[in-house]
Amino acid sequence: MDSEERAALPPALALAADSFERYLRLERGRSEHTVRAYRGDIDALLIHAVTEGNTHLTDLDLGSLRRWLGEQNTAGLSRSTLARRAATARSFTAWALREEIIPVDPALRLKAPQREKSLPAVLQQQQLRRLLEDMAVLAQTQDPLALRDLAMVELLYATGIRVGEMTGLDLADLNRERRTVSVVGKGNKERVVPYGVPADAALGQWMKIGRSQLHKPHSGTALFLGLRGGRIDQRTVRTVVDRLLASLGDTSATGPHTLRHSAATHLLDGGADLRAVQEILGHSSLATTQLYTHVSVERLRDSYRTAHPRA
Repeated sequence: MDSEERAALPPALALAADSFERYLRLERGRSEHTVRAYRGDIDALLIHAVTEGNTHLTDLDLGSLRRWLGEQNTAGLSRSTLARRAATARSFTAWALREEIIPVDPALRLKAPQREKSLPAVLQQQQLRRLLEDMAVLAQTQDPLALRDLAMVELLYATGIRVGEMTGLDLADLNRERRTVSVVGKGNKERVVPYGVPADAALGQWMKIGRSQLHKPHSGTALFLGLRGGRIDQRTVRTVVDRLLASLGDTSATGPHTLRHSAATHLLDGGADLRAVQEILGHSSLATTQLYTHVSVERLRDSYRTAHPRA
């Protein structure tokens, strides 16, 4: 929604959306990326409500919510997007009920298509080894961006942390003596994650040589810096990782989350305990971590089909 559409919302609806956004940011501790996604969904819902003549949240009913999702389904939105928007609507109306903005929750019986169950993209260990070896060669030039990119990728793969968690790291979050990093994850929950010797070596070179070349008076204590010296942003990291993955030439995987998926899968392939992996990844539910056991099984099946003469 653009600023003109948002400004056109009736005052009561605009106030509710603003209050919900503050609730997500201040009380729930959601990331800026998540808050923007939620706000976009809510704005779309409220614009639809206005087209049906609604000016207050009390005018919103189950039929209106269903028609809103129905229009998006007709427009060709994916099942996963519809499921997310339905979940957002349920969160919004449940919050409005708790705040006594509405007397009943119209979304209690709102349903959406089940999300598509797709396995995450995972790199093979030899692909990651090749990628990191190529990056290490570039880093030998002591170019600050090459040193930074190698340190970022080594850390993302070594720890399985989310890209938003990595961009939020400060120098003090690293404990190089113990080779651990303190991460603030979803819901402002902090966890300590170990990393290995190669990641530590790359981080050491970045902090000793590369970071000082990019450092500016406004850099502060951010661990990773952008070209202009500010804290690196998620978009830049995604661009870097997409370029590196494309350079492999034998994978369609994209984005930093591929490194997180790969780390989790390789840990389980190596015999790591499922609950230990859950703790490393910062999953609130073990069921989320169990997805990676399915990835491992699929990889095993692929290997079997390729190698066994009676497959």
